[in-house]
Amino acid sequence: MLALAALLPILTILALMLGPRWAAGPAGLAGLLVALPVALLLFGWQGPEAAGGLAPSLGGVAAEAGFSTLTILWIVFPALLLHEAQLASGATGTLRGALSRLSEDPRLTALLVAWFFALFAEGAAGFGTPVALAAPILVALGFEPARAVALALVGHAVGVSFGAVGTPVMAQLAVVDLEPLALAGATAAMHAALGWMMALFVHRLAAAEGGQAGLLWPLGAAFAFLLPALAIAAFVGPELPTLGGALLGGLAFAWVLRVAGGAGTGEAPATRALLAAVLPYLLLLALILVTRLLPPLREALQGIALAWELPGGFRGSVQPLYHPGTLLLLGLLLAAAWRRLPPALLLGAAGRAAARLPSVLLALLAMLALARLMVHAGLIEALATGAAHALGGAWPLLAPAAGVLGTFVTGSATASNILLTDFQLATASALGLPVLPLVAAQGLGAAIGNIICPHNIVAGAATVGLVGRQASEVLRMTLPAALLYTALAGALLMAVVALL
Repeated sequence: MLALAALLPILTILALMLGPRWAAGPAGLAGLLVALPVALLLFGWQGPEAAGGLAPSLGGVAAEAGFSTLTILWIVFPALLLHEAQLASGATGTLRGALSRLSEDPRLTALLVAWFFALFAEGAAGFGTPVALAAPILVALGFEPARAVALALVGHAVGVSFGAVGTPVMAQLAVVDLEPLALAGATAAMHAALGWMMALFVHRLAAAEGGQAGLLWPLGAAFAFLLPALAIAAFVGPELPTLGGALLGGLAFAWVLRVAGGAGTGEAPATRALLAAVLPYLLLLALILVTRLLPPLREALQGIALAWELPGGFRGSVQPLYHPGTLLLLGLLLAAAWRRLPPALLLGAAGRAAARLPSVLLALLAMLALARLMVHAGLIEALATGAAHALGGAWPLLAPAAGVLGTFVTGSATASNILLTDFQLATASALGLPVLPLVAAQGLGAAIGNIICPHNIVAGAATVGLVGRQASEVLRMTLPAALLYTALAGALLMAVVALL
């Protein structure tokens, strides 16, 4: 009964966004209004005793939500600024011309940008950066804005398990006694078995824009990424599967495309102009690699943190110099200095970017407040426990869905793993199930949850100027992919557990 009650806020949001197509902000507020009486009356939540009562506890929830909102906006704003500056300087047109030279077929263009480029950005930066970078490029290439966001969300999903140089897996390894290579290999193997589906979904979503590319192209793109990613995960570790798989696979795919005669007929941009257009992205990737892969520099940057804590366990922290938004802004400023862009151009771009932020603020605050309330009041724990008790030995069928749920309400695969890896471990032990595949399934589900998480959709939609009801269109396009992938992952896990 408590599990069903805990599900009501999430069902409310889904019903309002998919039915009457409410905007994410009002839908999130409605979900929060449902969650409050559920938490107070059915769960008897009054907040931790250390917090000093209900009012301070609600204040702690609001503080966590507000702080997380600011950290997300610090990714969205630099990404918007980069997009506006690229448009104003003509760099976006140069990139569009270069990609048209690779292929004029929208389906192949979508694979290049929404699959390989978005996966590469996910492996390097994560935390919303892939969608923020890829979606505006897709719009510039002629894709309708909502479809561009959906393409970027679906295209980067299989790489989220190892995004931001392996951060989600590192969160799992901090709470379970598993070998890094074993967990990375198990998670990557599940994606390798199913990830081709996401490339097919990218192909299908792009079909609305036309094109004749057959199914061999998305399948080839899928395995060009999945196979090297699996090898890197199994033999190197969890830090570089997404980054390395996207780089190696993308280069191979572009080479095959040219050899097969798939190049477009447009005029190739000048080499200097193309270098100037891609320079902000190259600098971003270089900054990410340097700050993530050089231990002394990484530790120095991570050592500078802004942190706070309130009575009752409410807390937040951010490492400003290590944050992807800071690196995005630094990459843009360095590129602007090298290109000698006039300050007026950057100021105008900053003004246009800032003008988009208020429409995102309400949705992010509502969704994050709901997420933090559900965590602190025990609604998430009740959902997971109820599902495990109801299914017993059939739990593997829904183990990936738990990871999806965790990301849906927290907005982060890393947060989902922190929240639910212990639960997956305890469930496996209680039911006598093997631990490794269930923990791997948690990481897989957490990755897939990114494509339907409402405030991820809102943040991505903001980068292409979508507000209000238009964000619901993105969810309508990404939900089928998430549901099918999650269902098949559950069936695959059930088969694996039966064989062990």
